[in-house]
Formats: sequence, C-alpha cells, structure tokens
Amino acid sequence: MDFLDPVLSGFGVVFTPVNLLYVLAGVVIGMVIGVLPGLGPVATIALLLPITYEIPAESAIILLAGIYYGAMYGGTITSVLLRLPGEAATVITTIDGYQMARQGRAGSALGIAAIGSFIGGTVSIVGLTLIAPLLARFSLGFGPPENAVLAAMGILLVATLGTVSTAKSLAAAALGLLLAAMGPDPLFASPRFTFGSINLADGVDFVALAMGLFGLGEILYHLEHRARNRLPKPTVSNVWPSRADWRQSRGAVGRGSVVGFVIGLLPGGGGVLSSMAAYALEKRRSKTPERFGRGAIEGVAAPETANNAAATSSFIPLLTLGIPTNPVMALIFGALLLQGIPPGPRLINENPEVFWGVVDSMYIGNIFLLILSVPLVGVFVRLVSVRDSILAPIVVMVTMLGVYTVNNSTFDMLLVIFFGVVGYLMKKTGFEPGPLVLAFVLGSILETAFRQSMRIFDGDPTGFVTRPISGTLFAATVLALLAPVGFRLIRKRRALAPEAGQPAGTPEGEPRADTAEGESPVGKSEGESPAAKSEGEEPATALEGRKRVPPPVD
Repeated sequence: MDFLDPVLSGFGVVFTPVNLLYVLAGVVIGMVIGVLPGLGPVATIALLLPITYEIPAESAIILLAGIYYGAMYGGTITSVLLRLPGEAATVITTIDGYQMARQGRAGSALGIAAIGSFIGGTVSIVGLTLIAPLLARFSLGFGPPENAVLAAMGILLVATLGTVSTAKSLAAAALGLLLAAMGPDPLFASPRFTFGSINLADGVDFVALAMGLFGLGEILYHLEHRARNRLPKPTVSNVWPSRADWRQSRGAVGRGSVVGFVIGLLPGGGGVLSSMAAYALEKRRSKTPERFGRGAIEGVAAPETANNAAATSSFIPLLTLGIPTNPVMALIFGALLLQGIPPGPRLINENPEVFWGVVDSMYIGNIFLLILSVPLVGVFVRLVSVRDSILAPIVVMVTMLGVYTVNNSTFDMLLVIFFGVVGYLMKKTGFEPGPLVLAFVLGSILETAFRQSMRIFDGDPTGFVTRPISGTLFAATVLALLAPVGFRLIRKRRALAPEAGQPAGTPEGEPRADTAEGESPVGKSEGESPAAKSEGEEPATALEGRKRVPPPVD
C-alpha cells in the first residue's frame, strides 16, 4: 500500500480539470505537429518553452509529455496515406504503411498503429511506474564523481550512437560544450567567453538556443527542401483492423513494446532507433520476409508500437538521474529548470506532484490518443495542404514573441536569429543539432561535478575508477563505446571468410570436415568395399557359403 499511495496521489493531480485539459491539449497538439512535416516534437516543445514558464510545473511537463508521445502517432497518418513522414520516427512506417494504403487497407494500417501505440505506451508506462522509484532510490547515493561520469556518458553515447556520422556528431557536441562554458565560472563566478558583453554575463540562454536551432532553423531548412507538388487526396475506409490482421500482428506489437522500452532507456535512443530495430527484428523473424515492403501489417505494427514505448521510457533517465537521453528530453530538462526544479534522484521526494503527476498523466493521455486518433484523420490530412507561405510566418512570429516574454530581452531575439541561421547551416551540411543541445545541457553538469570530484580526490583522476558506482559506470561507458567497433570487426572477419564450410588445405592425417565420426577417410567402414552399393545389391566379393561360377568360355 505504501507504493500505491504516491501513485494514487498522482492521479489526484491529473484528474483536476485544468490538468486534464493540458493532457488533452498536449495530445492534440502533438498529433497536429506530427502530421505537419518540418515541425515535429523538438521544434514545437522549443517554441512552447516560454508558455510553460507561466503555468505550474506539473501542468507544464504534462503538456510537453503529451506533445511528445502524441507526435509519435501523428506522423503515422501522413506516412500511411501520403508516404510523407510527418516525424522522423515514422519514416519506417512509410515502407509498408503506404503499400497497405495503395491496396485499400489504409484503415487497417491506421487502426493497428493506434492500437499498437496504445499498448506500447501503456506497457512502457507500467515499466516507468515500477522501475523509476527503484532507480531514484538507488541513485540517491550518487555524488559528484558519479554525476560527472553519467554526464560524460550521456554526451559521448549520444554523440556516437544518436546520429549517422560520428565525426559530425562529436563536432556538434564539442560546440555545445563550448557554448555551455560561456558565462560565469560555476565555482568562482568569474566571467568567461563573454567578450565584454553584459548580455552574455549569465551565459547563453537555453530557450533562445533551443528555439533558434530547432524552431527557426527547422523552418528555414524545410522552406527550402519541402516538395511543392500537389499531394493526392487519400481516402480511408474500414478503420479498424480485422481479427486476422490482429492475429497476424499481435506478436509484433508485443515485441515492439519490449524493444521500444529498452531502447528508450539508452542515450541516443528514442523513436527513430527503436522503430528501425523493431522493424528489422520482425523482418528477420518472419518466415516470409519477402512480404515486408509490400504491405505487411507487422511492418506497421512493430515500429509504431516501439516508437511510442520509447517515447515513454526515455523519461526514466531524465526523472530519476537527471540525464536527458535525446533532444526532446533535453528540452523538457530545460523546462524543469525554468520552473526551478532540478530533475534527478531527489525529484520523486521533493516534488512528488510533478513526478507522479507526469507519470499518471501518460495513462490518461494514451487513452485520449486512442480515442482521437481515428475520428480526426480527415482533419489531419487537410493540414498537410496548408501552404508554407502561410504557416512559416505565423511560427516565426510566435517564436520571437515567445522568447521575448521569458526575459523581456531583445538580445535574446537576436540570439534566436543567430542560432536559427546556425541550425539551418548545420542541417544543410549534414550536422544534427541534437548532440549540440544535449552537450549544452549536460556540459554545465559535467564541469561542476568534475571540478568538485577533483577537489574530493585531491587532483587524482583515478578516484573515478576506484569508487564502486562511478567505476562501474565508467566501465559500462567504455564497453558501450567499444562494442560497435567489435561488432564491425566481427562482420569484417565473417565477410573475409571463405564461403565453403571447410577451409582448403586440410592438414595431412586429419579427417575431412564432412567425414562422419568413426568413418575412415574414404567414407567406408573397415572391411567394406569402397565401391558404392545400392540397396539390395550383392557385393562383388564372394559371399559366405557361395562359390562364384566363372563365365563360360566361347
């Protein structure tokens, strides 16, 4: 009962009329921005950060969480109907979802996506409810050394695993660390890298950085690259999947829930990686893999389930350890800091209404998502036809007004423009802004914890390894960094190995690989003729008790 008391108190927070409205608003906004290519949850949450500053902490995080997992399903609609992924995590869904739509099964694809998203999200919420308090209790023993290793692990793993190019990701993370160093020294408050500007005395504002990179930068990039052709108007019928469709895809839904939950816990995980992993797993397990890419319903069920499960489980490291595992979590981290609430192991005890209010709101949000997903399909499809010339100016205006209201600073508006240009150039040259923002958020944690740890260890860095928890985390980080290299070497060795089962040049005196145990090298037992015999045929040698008759002589 002691465990259920805080969970029930969280439902008391959620079931207030205001917070129920925020849950509903978050899910609807998430679905809308998931449909619109070029926005997505990262840009939208960045744009809404100033609004969250004016509302209670639990309501703000409930709203942002609803936007995140709502966007995971919103992108499914255009992925299936138009082959146009509204969100990066739904790119995999276009492979089989669009083929199902062409076969007249768009309703089944959308229905199984809605059911899979609900099941995957619910399974992940139950895991969050059970695991997060245990992990928070365990992490209460963390000190500066453990926090330093965790922050370094988050930066390195996201930079190396979160994007395609490791070199570009590391470069973006290094720029984020440099920006995090601007402002007052965390221990002595002396100014650094301010270039004599009073406006930079407190460092770079996180809201201006996020809204510039993800808001204005994304708008500029998609204004240039979004296709201008007129999209066909799709039709949807038979919205819910049949019993045969459910029987065929229920295994994929179950496996996608587990895959998404696990990958969401990892730095660099999230919707994109989990959907790809779930799709690859289903294709490998299938007895008919040739169906994938031609309208296999498992190819829709698995990735859609996995990305919603990952969206929920990624809250566990943020709320319990204070470590954001992807760009969306970094923005929610910033939203908590705007409210004066540092995420981490003490959050569950010091601000239980925030912790359990957010967790329990996800149960209600998933129900809203299931109820609203099908009736609003027609409305969401019409949103795709909104011209960029109308949408972009509105978003830019909201961005500028929003960032100004945080500090009433015109300098922050200039920063948004500057980082918007930086974000556009990064996207154009193949750099992802995600590692930069994560390194910016974790950089201040890393520096403060590292310098405090070096004071504790009297300047001896081996203390990070000798402490049990920090040493274990350090070893896990090294192992995670070296694992991809090891797998790459194993694949290379397998590729270089000969196709034959037995290498050429068997050593003399050894039997061949295809020789059965107990057989002589020629393949016959002792005393047996080496000539092949068919069944029932007498051997050429004389049989016992029978004398061979010589052939007659002409």
